[in-house]
Amino acid sequence: MNTDLTLLRLGCAALLTSLLCATPTRAEASVSLKDCRISDASGIRSITARCGTLTVPENYAEPDGRQIDLFVAVVPALSQKPAATPFTAIAGGPGAASTEFYAAYAGAFSRIQRNHDIILIDQRGTGRSGALDCPVPEELDAADWSLELVRDSTRECLASIDADVRQYTTSVAVRDLDRLREALGYEQLNLYGSSYGTRVAQHYMRRYPQRTRTVILDGVLPAADSVGPEIAIDAQQALDRILARCAADSDCSEHFPDLADRLNELHQRLRSGPAQVAMQDPSSGEPDTFDFSEMDLVVALRLMSYHPDSIALMPLLIDAAARGNMAPLAAQSRMAQQDLSEALSFGMHNAVVCTEDAPFYGNLDIDRTALEETYIGATQFDTLVEICKIWEQGVIDDDLKTTVTGTTPVLILSGSADPITPPGNGERVADALENALHIVANGQGHGVAAVGCMPQLMADFVANASIEGLDPSCMDKQGPSPFFVNFSGPTP
Repeated sequence: MNTDLTLLRLGCAALLTSLLCATPTRAEASVSLKDCRISDASGIRSITARCGTLTVPENYAEPDGRQIDLFVAVVPALSQKPAATPFTAIAGGPGAASTEFYAAYAGAFSRIQRNHDIILIDQRGTGRSGALDCPVPEELDAADWSLELVRDSTRECLASIDADVRQYTTSVAVRDLDRLREALGYEQLNLYGSSYGTRVAQHYMRRYPQRTRTVILDGVLPAADSVGPEIAIDAQQALDRILARCAADSDCSEHFPDLADRLNELHQRLRSGPAQVAMQDPSSGEPDTFDFSEMDLVVALRLMSYHPDSIALMPLLIDAAARGNMAPLAAQSRMAQQDLSEALSFGMHNAVVCTEDAPFYGNLDIDRTALEETYIGATQFDTLVEICKIWEQGVIDDDLKTTVTGTTPVLILSGSADPITPPGNGERVADALENALHIVANGQGHGVAAVGCMPQLMADFVANASIEGLDPSCMDKQGPSPFFVNFSGPTP
């Protein structure tokens, strides 16, 4: 879901984590742990934990070959007598680190932590598990993007990585996860996956059904789907809904009439060349000038549409940019790109997409005209194709791309405004399962574990290992955030 630099960031979708659980005594019997703190990708939020490493073969077909260390963190349950089954979360991207995800979203899982230890493992190729990072030349701007640049950057990335990139895929990651379960002495796991992490969770559930107690899928990617061409289509539909909601809202439409036309005019203006914007750098606060390009606009629109709070700002920032004040929108784009660069290992992202998605594009009915008519265009899809012409395909199980079935209790979560994994995905996954409940959070975006009463619903589900008795009506009060009509906020 990315390219090499800015567009690489554009394609990425969600965050994910990889947690497991165990009591400290069990964990210390197999994995040497010591006191530590784990932080989110920005380093701002951190929590205490016990950290160590799990050593596994890089290539399971060569068990005596090169070994790699996977970073593990244990966040103990608050209870003196924790439940026997641990809780595992798997972070998205692909390319995000579980420990960083959990540090950022620990509050969503605090009720589960009351009775379950939380064990996190940075998926191989992410975070502190040998991150497959790609160098990004800092002097390059989004406006410099070209397919030739994509090809050159991909070759440079491959040359810079000291790893067998074929081994950094979902099929291998689930073996790591089960190796950790076994090392810690647990019979079963409770799984949580977000975005790409739902692919990992579904494949673990398929490969190790007897080891899977419960599964929570948040922002679902159906196992049989190939990520790529639908990204631009879904993103355009999400943007259209935002513009339509503004037009139907009396305050938003009064302050920002003809918003869709103004956005189109802004897009066309930037298509002819970037605008130089004077603003404070979002990270340093120092004065800076920024060439705000068409691609930067696309990045801002795409990533702001992930969350209701940033959606609430979009009409205001689009209108300001159309009137010539591009600094607020440019700052959002710059911050989003920086956050994504900090959070994702793009080499690992490529290893997954070029094995599990791009090789299957030939099986899809791709409407090139429809892609080109979206605000993202066909560029993002073309970038993935070019990267994967060069990147080595990796290990993939024969059943990875098949629909998951079974009787395991599964709780499926969707946001009605999700621009990358819309609720229809959750419906398709739920229809194939015998014991699933799908909850759609009104007005919410990508990843809803922390929204409203969802943390309590998840905790009840994990505690009882059942969808019976779960009452999602407590989510009925949730809705989209009101639009900002000026920089002071929404209309009171």
